[in-house]
Amino acid sequence: MQFETVIGLEVHAQLLTSSKMFCRCSTDYINSPPNSHVCPVCLGMPGVLPTINRQAVEYTIMTALALNCEIPSSTKFDRKNYPYPDLMKGYQISQYDMPLSRNGWLEIDNNGEKKRIGITRVHLEEDVAKLLHQTDLSGESYSLMDVNRAGVPLMEMVSEPNMSSPEEARLYLTNLHSILRYLGVSTANMEDGSFRCDANISLRSGEKSFPKVEVKNMNSFKAVYSALKYEQERQQKVIEEGAHLVQETRGWVEEEGITVSQRSKEYAHDYRYFPEPDLPPLTVESPWVEEIRAQIPELPNAKRQRFQSEYGLSAYDADLLTSSREFADYFESCIKFTAAEQLSNGRAKAVANWMLGEFLRMLNVQGMRIAESRVTPQQLTDMMDMIDHGALSVTLAKQVFEEMFNTGETAKEVVDEKGLTQITGEDEIGPIIDQVIQDNPKAVGDIKQGKSKALKFLTGQVMKQTKGRAKPDLVNKLLEEKVQ
Repeated sequence: MQFETVIGLEVHAQLLTSSKMFCRCSTDYINSPPNSHVCPVCLGMPGVLPTINRQAVEYTIMTALALNCEIPSSTKFDRKNYPYPDLMKGYQISQYDMPLSRNGWLEIDNNGEKKRIGITRVHLEEDVAKLLHQTDLSGESYSLMDVNRAGVPLMEMVSEPNMSSPEEARLYLTNLHSILRYLGVSTANMEDGSFRCDANISLRSGEKSFPKVEVKNMNSFKAVYSALKYEQERQQKVIEEGAHLVQETRGWVEEEGITVSQRSKEYAHDYRYFPEPDLPPLTVESPWVEEIRAQIPELPNAKRQRFQSEYGLSAYDADLLTSSREFADYFESCIKFTAAEQLSNGRAKAVANWMLGEFLRMLNVQGMRIAESRVTPQQLTDMMDMIDHGALSVTLAKQVFEEMFNTGETAKEVVDEKGLTQITGEDEIGPIIDQVIQDNPKAVGDIKQGKSKALKFLTGQVMKQTKGRAKPDLVNKLLEEKVQ
């Protein structure tokens, strides 16, 4: 039996607003004491009235526009009723039949094969409180509840079931994650729960579709891929063994690499949706939508294509440079400090090499974002100018750059302090070469026999003696002249 995999993703992202969705409490709860950002509204007290956070609505519309969605002229909030300890009111204010947007799409590129994934809707709701499960010294389990998170604006993006492999789901998710960060509407940090994904997966064989399973508890892109891969194989095995699949919710257990059953899958009617009586319907007028559209920056796919066409970068380099808005902006700031003649001589590629090489290495070592770096775009391009003018070799420049990264000094300041100026005079290099030739007669003999590796060895010895300061092409030239 041949199987086709059908995958749809439901992604929740906390919006980067200063106050909660329906009250004025702060959303800065991550490192705050438990239950310190609460009020009668987010505590679910009787008789309180919610008010709508305008910026959360605008961020949701902006995201929907970036995902090519339609924006209806009318929308409303609904009560989604379900009993759970982290839901203070016994219901969640969400959206049901009249969401803020619908009918969008996001394009993915899987090794050159482009595919549009449909977006059913992007809507707005509130987050719930956080349960902390503990065990005391006697082994008894208990739970604590931190209400700080309750009421934080939560945007839900629901895809169509258009993905047909775990890899396509991973690409969709990483693209969506990148778009949210470019827009600046969410931190989208999976580690702290501000970007969360639930995946629906089922199998189909010909005209026959099997029950779908929802997978939860995935907190990384790798976890989403691995969970879907596992579930794909598990479902196929169940069918081939003649057993029955059931529609259910399963949780991903990272440590064991498996999914486990949690509960039977709910349906929309289980939530008993009805319009939120304390909030008026919203009218979304066209001028407001266009005002929001005008604020959308250049998005990753468009920037990626422009970097290739405008700067002659490879698809690989452009993809890495546009992986974050900060990284792409830094690259273009470097280009602004670059002369047209230098760009025509491949400076853009050289900047990309430095950023994706030594710069990225140092950022990873220090655990920093590029916006936190002490090296400014002007300083990086000034250092590259020194390489072009022969004042620094690439080897020396790596030492200089590391010192720049650690201290914030300019390349010239580092060179002057450390005495790292490149040696370019034959009078200074000549005696060192003579000594290296005298100390390595075997290598000299090998060169005379046409063994090119021996020349590289002698070059290396000269560079070692000069601590990398000798100009490599001059060293090679003099060695070839002196060893006949």
